[in-house]
Amino acid sequence: MSGTDERGAAGAPVSRESLREVFADEVVTRALSRDVQLPYGAGKAVLITLDNGHDHTKPNTFGPAGLLSLDDAIEAARARTDIAAVAVTGKPFIFAVGADLTGVPQVQNREQALAVAKLGHDVFRKLGELDVPTFAFVNGAAMGGGVEAALHCRYRTVSSGVPAFALPEAFLGLVPGWGGTYLLPRLIGAEQALKIVVDNPLAQNKTIKGPQVRSMGIADAMFEPADFVEESLRWAAQVVKGEIAVERPAVDTGQAWDQAIDNARFMLEGKLRGAAPAPVRALELVAAAKDRTRDEGFAAEDEALADLIMSEELTAGLYAFDLNQKRARRPAGAPDTSLARPVAKVGVVGAGLMAGQLALLFARRLDVPVVLTDLDQDRLDRGVGYVHGEVDKLLAKGRVSADKANRLKSQVTGSLTMDAFADADFVVEAVFERMQVKQDVFAQVEAVVSPEAVLATNTSSLSVTEMAAKLRHPERVVGFHFFNPVAVLPLLEVVRGEHTGDAALATAFATAKQLKKTAVLCKDAPAFVVNRLLTLFMGEVLGAVEEGTEPEVADRAVAPLGLPMSPLMLLQLVGPAVALHVSETLREAFPDRFGVSGQLRRLVESGRTEIFGSDLQIDPEVREMFAGGGDGASGEEEIKQRALEALAREIRTMLDEGVVAEPADIDLCLITGAGWPFHLGGITPYLDRSGISEKVNGARFHPDGPKAV
Repeated sequence: MSGTDERGAAGAPVSRESLREVFADEVVTRALSRDVQLPYGAGKAVLITLDNGHDHTKPNTFGPAGLLSLDDAIEAARARTDIAAVAVTGKPFIFAVGADLTGVPQVQNREQALAVAKLGHDVFRKLGELDVPTFAFVNGAAMGGGVEAALHCRYRTVSSGVPAFALPEAFLGLVPGWGGTYLLPRLIGAEQALKIVVDNPLAQNKTIKGPQVRSMGIADAMFEPADFVEESLRWAAQVVKGEIAVERPAVDTGQAWDQAIDNARFMLEGKLRGAAPAPVRALELVAAAKDRTRDEGFAAEDEALADLIMSEELTAGLYAFDLNQKRARRPAGAPDTSLARPVAKVGVVGAGLMAGQLALLFARRLDVPVVLTDLDQDRLDRGVGYVHGEVDKLLAKGRVSADKANRLKSQVTGSLTMDAFADADFVVEAVFERMQVKQDVFAQVEAVVSPEAVLATNTSSLSVTEMAAKLRHPERVVGFHFFNPVAVLPLLEVVRGEHTGDAALATAFATAKQLKKTAVLCKDAPAFVVNRLLTLFMGEVLGAVEEGTEPEVADRAVAPLGLPMSPLMLLQLVGPAVALHVSETLREAFPDRFGVSGQLRRLVESGRTEIFGSDLQIDPEVREMFAGGGDGASGEEEIKQRALEALAREIRTMLDEGVVAEPADIDLCLITGAGWPFHLGGITPYLDRSGISEKVNGARFHPDGPKAV
């Protein structure tokens, strides 16, 4: 900051010291300066290393104290006349991963928020305004403010080993507010910049790696990790001496820029339908960067950041982020990890699509032999062939090496008999969703495996307790419910039956962690969490259709929530037959709250699995099956309200029944298993904010505000 204070919109002074107090729990990232002699006689450089004093498991972040430490280092370098360059790098494996978010919930007013925004700009911009060349040596993970600090430097190198580089702010409910929306598009063009600023955050917070940072033109050079800093200093020396001239393609600020903005607007409207302001705000900042000066661009970022820091969207995003970062790593109710048994071989009963996905996941993550079984050789061959084909795709994309691909293929085999499970430690079934079928399968498996082997069921709705009831060792059976597609959706509902033992449960959680899944402990209740709530939600939409509402009207009723897909599109993805089965299971368990759509039953009986045609319109024949209902058509707002009120009632019932430990677990399940929008911050805080919780249940789910842990 220039001067001691910043004045916000209301004119109240916000001192640097008061910002430190707001971020009292900041883990301060120090800017540690040392002189280095550049090679080739290029002179002396100041190398600033960002380091918070912890190892790579606690990455560098920027709070007020960290920014001021960097400011001191830059000012000290500015005062010197004996240096030829300034360079910034990070501690081992980490450059910097953005703003310190721990203090953001403590920001009390817009003046403080604006001061935080201005402080970042005032410090970082000095890196681009020194009299000597400035370099960012991006040696490790860089996100948010870390990326922006690098963008302010005149030149950038990147390590080929950088695992993650991103501007994830729009994912949380913010914008890249320390230069990102202005500097990045003016460096690589609007289209490329929008991939980093908008597209990737909305694609499950996707990141890019070092080679992509270089190929996109964000970095000017790339070096290997082993001697990255040394090679970066050599390269910087040649730049300083004029032996290397960095040439960057001219950015098209004409039609190409405008077209990129128009395309992004169309995408956002289709994806979010106005439900999340942050991505739209980020897009508008990029759009305006075309004609703005640096001062104007930074001032606009300040205003946007100040607005969004005070928004409900950010509160929601931080809660959801906290769920994924903390609660997901420490599942509520999980037994002591010391009780978990080692898993050196896995069996998969079945060879269909789900079984193939599971086999590939176990082989990749656990690096152990996996054997599929089926009664039919052709089906078995197709199942193993599917896994091998997916491995070939991974190899073609460079996701695995040739050696790794060969090992994976050798690890996944098939057998027509369950004798192949004799030495398996963990057997998961993925067969037809009928209780008798699953009971018979487990009886056959138990006859050949050791008494300690864990038997897991991927059932989506059936009772784990009943499934284990006829076994000699029912304590070994645990629910292990994955979501489709297995490789994409992180959630794994771990279900404890009445007889499930701690050893089996602990092994299930340990295995889930190895699989890199988000495991949530659930009580053995019909359809567990996600399917129970989605079936109810979808049932309200189908119910409106049966009452006479046009299917298109009912389908778009919940669009304002910004869900990843409409209810009928979700029905098509899940499969009408599966949805019908879950509906029937829940109807049998809770006849007063769950029904079975006659139109859905007709759709299943017709043998159709597709609801939409290639033009994304409802197929005329399917539409005809949905017709013929009553004359009680409802409006979109009425349907949305009805669906949300039904969810509020059911969630309250589930919590009272102890299906999960806390509302946070419901939220975590829907975010990671159903794609509930991150910007809404979980279903229960959303129901609280919208007043539905109190209207339906007489109380909020989070009386003191949502807290993940």
